[in-house]
Amino acid sequence: MFDFGFIPTLFFLILLVLIPSVKIIKEYERAVVFRLGRLLNAPKGPKGPGIIIVIPVIDKFIRVNLRLVALDVPPQDIITKDNVSVKVNAVVYFRVIEPNKAITEVDDYLYATSQLSQTTLRSILGNSELDDLLSNRDHINQQLQEVLDARTDAWGIKVSAVEVKHVDLPQEMQRAMAKQAEAERERRAKIISAEGEYQAAAKIVEAAALMEKHPVAIQLRYLQTLREIATENSSTTLFPVPINIFEGFLKKNSK
Repeated sequence: MFDFGFIPTLFFLILLVLIPSVKIIKEYERAVVFRLGRLLNAPKGPKGPGIIIVIPVIDKFIRVNLRLVALDVPPQDIITKDNVSVKVNAVVYFRVIEPNKAITEVDDYLYATSQLSQTTLRSILGNSELDDLLSNRDHINQQLQEVLDARTDAWGIKVSAVEVKHVDLPQEMQRAMAKQAEAERERRAKIISAEGEYQAAAKIVEAAALMEKHPVAIQLRYLQTLREIATENSSTTLFPVPINIFEGFLKKNSK
């Protein structure tokens, strides 16, 4: 007769082994598994998502997040190409596209990407002038993105965008730029005023040329001016009468 009393104990031991072996990998995660220290290459690359089996003691797995990461680059002291000292910070958007490389090719891909972003920011902005940094920021962002993406490609990381957030200028530079902006506004105001006077003078010349061709228009304009004066002022207004009005009476009396 066989003794089946050991079956519950065996079943319990199997559960103790299987339960720690079952791992749940979320949709946005992948598991990079090492078996006896060697990278375990699944048919489709890293394991997941879903339920995976990890053999205790023999296997070791690392979760890798595949979601987009917004990495804040701390403020960096930079001297621009035209010798202006500024403090600039930025944000880098990247994601892991090859988890195996992100784990095996670099010790800590988050730290490495952060350090590389800081050095690249100082390098590229140091070769740019202040005016480009302030007015042509899209081009600088594109340069940063291309350089970072090329350098992190070996780590299985894709840099999708880099944005320069804030440029902190020295106080004396801010005052100088404020004076420059004020002078520019005054220059534009004078140009607009001069253009207005030029257009008004051109219209007056056109009106004078038209009245010269049509003398009756001068008399009509004269009468209109008198009416405007009489409307605005209640005092008595004296105005000359053209002598040619009396020529007919003078000729009649002389006969």
